[in-house]
Amino acid sequence: MSRRTRGLEQIFDAHLHVLATTLRPNTVDNYRNATHSFLAYLHTAFPKVRKLSQLRRAPHLLGWFRSLCDQDPPLCTASRLNYLIRLRRLLQDLADNGRPLQPNLIRREDFPPPTRYLPRSFSPEQDQQLQQQLRHTDDLESNALLLIRFTGVRIGECVDLPLDCLRQVSQDQWAIHVPLGKLHTERQVPVDEATRRLLDRILSLRALFRPSRSEKPPSYLLPRRGRSREAWFEILRQTLANAARTAVCTTSVTPHRLRHTFATTMLRLGVSLPALMQLLGHKDIRMTLLYLDVTQQDLQREFHCARQRAASLHPIPKLPLPQTTMPERVDLPAIRNAIAVVRHLLQLFRLELQDPNARRKLRRLSQRLLTLSHVLDHIAQE
Repeated sequence: MSRRTRGLEQIFDAHLHVLATTLRPNTVDNYRNATHSFLAYLHTAFPKVRKLSQLRRAPHLLGWFRSLCDQDPPLCTASRLNYLIRLRRLLQDLADNGRPLQPNLIRREDFPPPTRYLPRSFSPEQDQQLQQQLRHTDDLESNALLLIRFTGVRIGECVDLPLDCLRQVSQDQWAIHVPLGKLHTERQVPVDEATRRLLDRILSLRALFRPSRSEKPPSYLLPRRGRSREAWFEILRQTLANAARTAVCTTSVTPHRLRHTFATTMLRLGVSLPALMQLLGHKDIRMTLLYLDVTQQDLQREFHCARQRAASLHPIPKLPLPQTTMPERVDLPAIRNAIAVVRHLLQLFRLELQDPNARRKLRRLSQRLLTLSHVLDHIAQE
């Protein structure tokens, strides 16, 4: 990297050190990756750019946007969106600190529309096959995967569970305490007697490991003796892949799909949307709303049932809502969550209408609510 570009890199690195005092290391790495991508592009395409004051939307930023799209192998939409969001935050911070920067170098319309993926839960048959194989293996790693399946915790949360994660909340009720994690929140996930026995089994298998000299109380449920946090990630992924091959499960498997399967199972058993949001540790109800989409198996079943009773209407599933309509706290996240729920209800109601004019009006109303939600997002970022 040239001396001129290195000067820009030092400016960005200095601010990244400031962000590191409040952000998680992985988040800071995301900011650093976006910065390196942009500066590498400037060094190649515009080597004469030496100062922040020389940056222009066209051609510098627009050219970088195009280079992200033209990479080989191509970047996924989520990665490009992440790069733009991170660099825009850095440029805004530098401008707020008095750096000479042109306004609106990166605008909201530059963001690629996010790709919406449905949760990929295992089918009931695959779920049972994997559970049977993991129980048959019965080692520390396979039991940790079963714990993910029965509690819905993320793989990182499972690896970071403390040794004393099981907490008694009443005389006959227990929960595991999930410490601060991906979304900077902690929570308690209820567990049944079977999961308590699973935790007892994990503790007995853990006792076979020699304690790590570097591990200080409180130690982890999954021991770090000879295994770093990153090593546990790979071990759990490989253990699940081996179990899937033995169980003749032909679909691609990841530990996160166990979390999706937990959430889908909870909804099928009648757990309300707000309760599922708390179980999964979501901050935004829109994340939980994804689980309301029916699985392909559910879709096939409903389709063939509808064909058999062609004279009757397709039943629309009702959205579980909390008993009270007034949130405990009125703030921007609560308002955005309420708008998301209203839009979802409008979509369900619109499907039941036969009048095309009424359906068009409701679609326009839903679009207005979406615009309002975007405005609130913009306000929250200011």
